[in-house]
Amino acid sequence: FGYLEARDMARKLVATYKLCSEQLSSQSHYDYGMRAVISVLRAAGAVKLKFPDEDESVLMLISLKDVNLPKFLAPDIPLFNNILSDLFPGVVLPEPDYDHMRASVMKECAKANLQPTPVFMEKLFQLYEMILVRHGLMLVGYSYGAKTCIYQMLAGALNDLKAQNLLDENKVKIVVINPKSIYMGQLYGQFDPVSHEWQDGVLAKKFRECAVDTSPDRKWVMFDGPVDAIWIENMNTVLDDNKKLCLMSGEIIQMSGTMNMIFEV
Repeated sequence: FGYLEARDMARKLVATYKLCSEQLSSQSHYDYGMRAVISVLRAAGAVKLKFPDEDESVLMLISLKDVNLPKFLAPDIPLFNNILSDLFPGVVLPEPDYDHMRASVMKECAKANLQPTPVFMEKLFQLYEMILVRHGLMLVGYSYGAKTCIYQMLAGALNDLKAQNLLDENKVKIVVINPKSIYMGQLYGQFDPVSHEWQDGVLAKKFRECAVDTSPDRKWVMFDGPVDAIWIENMNTVLDDNKKLCLMSGEIIQMSGTMNMIFEV
């Protein structure tokens, strides 16, 4: 990505995850393996392209915070910040420039009669940063915790930014599926027991439509329902770096670069 101090940054990245694994609480969704590393590297490459003349320590610190902060529980956030301050002494982060997006979000919240509290705005910006670096992510929280409102307001804000030609953003198309409201065969597809003819499921049909859509619009496939081992198993190849949906019919559908798989649980 053009980093001149790549070796030093790599050492700090490894040290960060090593210390996190030792000092932070043990949670099932905490991941300090190669998948977490590649997410930070993608984010680091994106910010390097955006700010080529910025200090590389600042860019790496921004990447580490953007990728990791959203998934940590509240008690672990001060510990994580302490780890970063030890590894990046004296590095001060510039305030992120969310002015245009903040104005668009405020406008969307006013339309929906919602109050954009500081926590709501913080989580919305974190969701946006995660969507930029990950193709699969999960919104976790209690019922009535504003998970649905956050992604809806973010989509509305991105549509508004596109209308104003700001931040090089694109419109958002959202497909919402409740995976537990239908049978597995209806979700992914199944062979007819009599004629042995293949019938597409809801997800297979919608996933294919999004994959072949060549427009630059963002496509979010939302799974609004409980995640369990029965139906999520077939999503393994979609959520890893293959980004392919493999159906029982033998068809393999490649995920496009403008798609995101989002699980709301």
